[in-house]
Amino acid sequence: MHPFSYTRAATTRQALDAGRDGGRYIAGGTTLVDLMRETVERPRTLVDISALPLREIMVTRRGGLRIGALVRMSEAAAHRGVRALYPVISEALELSASAQLRNMATIGGNIMQRTRCTYFRDVTAACNKRAPGSGCAARDGFNRTHAILGTSGACVATHPSDVAVAFAALEATVVVLGPDGERSVPFADFLLRPGSTPDREQALRRGELIIAVEIPALPRPLRSGYLKVRDRQSYEFALTSAAVALHIRGGVIREARVAAGGVGTVPWKLPAVERELLGRRPSDALWAKAAERAADGARPLHHNRFKVELLKRTVERQLRVVGGGK
Repeated sequence: MHPFSYTRAATTRQALDAGRDGGRYIAGGTTLVDLMRETVERPRTLVDISALPLREIMVTRRGGLRIGALVRMSEAAAHRGVRALYPVISEALELSASAQLRNMATIGGNIMQRTRCTYFRDVTAACNKRAPGSGCAARDGFNRTHAILGTSGACVATHPSDVAVAFAALEATVVVLGPDGERSVPFADFLLRPGSTPDREQALRRGELIIAVEIPALPRPLRSGYLKVRDRQSYEFALTSAAVALHIRGGVIREARVAAGGVGTVPWKLPAVERELLGRRPSDALWAKAAERAADGARPLHHNRFKVELLKRTVERQLRVVGGGK
């Protein structure tokens, strides 16, 4: 591990001042500390923000949610308001990592976590995300767990977060605070596709700090849920996953929010699937037809071609469950 300095921010202003000078924010440390040990990350200064007052979960008057950036994953998963309004968030959190990590990791840190691509974490391998211009060893390497959507010639790594898939489906907003004040970033714009600059992963400006994630109020009744397919049942990242939220009134689907994980370079919203559902009556035939659109635009590699069909099946199964079937 390389030398670094450490400072603990007592106020948001202190944190922003340190971040503006190049400090890296740390709270639970469940990702950053590992990357520092592996010398993938080499920050000169760590700014501990765990004492900041960003731990509130608030249900808004209209029925939306505001989750503070420093809320622990386990706290958000267990919160009555979260479970009642958006079970898809609770389910995604409970299927993440291990109980010990969920008790430490924060919501802000979770969506900021970096890929679990083995080539990214191996400092001897070519990786444009870690070392721009060095190449992408995953494209011609063992790429079974890599992305089939949103890839580029520079990067095929997946984003590992489960709850970020739920946030993408629900069209959440990330609230950030920086030297120029507060601003809100739509979740769809917060995490960046790799393109030719895979080393730039979030739409954050220098020194900005995540303070909350806001989920809009959606029409009621709303049914939602999260399905994760993985190689083992405990502490494993998704091969595919599906976050689904449906508003069904009068026997017709009025609102549909669907996103997939484990298959995209970012949590992948599925607008083609949503369009197939809107204005239709739930049925097994509809779920199957809509799920066929889940892999639109997929560009699988040698070892992950199976993800195309697996994604379709995962989406179909979760549509059926959330839509009232079995």
